[in-house]
Amino acid sequence: MTKENFILREKEFLAFQGILKRLVAESFAKAVFLIDKNGSLLTSVGETADYDATSLASLAAGNIAATGGLAGLIGEREFAVLFHEGEKDSMHLSLIENRIILIVIFDDRSSVGLVRLRVRKATEEMGAVVRGMGSGGGGDDVLDTIEELTDSDIENLFK
Repeated sequence: MTKENFILREKEFLAFQGILKRLVAESFAKAVFLIDKNGSLLTSVGETADYDATSLASLAAGNIAATGGLAGLIGEREFAVLFHEGEKDSMHLSLIENRIILIVIFDDRSSVGLVRLRVRKATEEMGAVVRGMGSGGGGDDVLDTIEELTDSDIENLFK
């Protein structure tokens, strides 16, 4: 399996939720989504009901992959930040630790500068969470994590 696949445990999930809630409040964003590089939604905060989160996650991951190819053509490793401006809403995408993607959707209640400022702080905090996910016995590797699961762990998941 690729390094991009990982299991989001409760501790990390709660840390991400706290960071995202603060980001929405401080940046006046409409919604934020956190996805993995494969396009799977990890969590979201804000006015998310208006969006098809599955399609958004998939297309954003594709966007990051495509711009990674463009970056390579000009000698860059990657473009860690992308911005798309629309008539009503705008979108700011950030690649965090080359593992997860933060999507911030905002309107005229906010500004690009404010979003960039708040996102910078949030990505630093989320980067620390991602780096900490591998500590404590190989939690970075999906196969190692699955091997650690017991039958009772699996049953508890489905209760």
